[in-house]
Amino acid sequence: MAKIIIPSPLRKFTENQSTVVTNGATVQEAILELSEKHQGLKKHILDGESNIRSFIRIYVGDEDINALEKEATSIADDTIISIVPAIAGGSY
Repeated sequence: MAKIIIPSPLRKFTENQSTVVTNGATVQEAILELSEKHQGLKKHILDGESNIRSFIRIYVGDEDINALEKEATSIADDTIISIVPAIAGGSY
């Protein structure tokens, strides 16, 4: 099963799990499965239409899914999916 790496700021929504396994065949299926298992996470990674929010970056291995097939990117059992939320900076 593929693994989703959960970034530190979002782990409070996954009972502090750093990784979660998924049965999804695509990135979209994997993220939807993750958000169903961990309802508190859903509003942080998906918009109202269950699309991945624009400020969230998803990587399959080392590749940004936007350079691949976006949410339709296929995943295999040994795939590592990383979620990278935007980080806002402060003022100078």
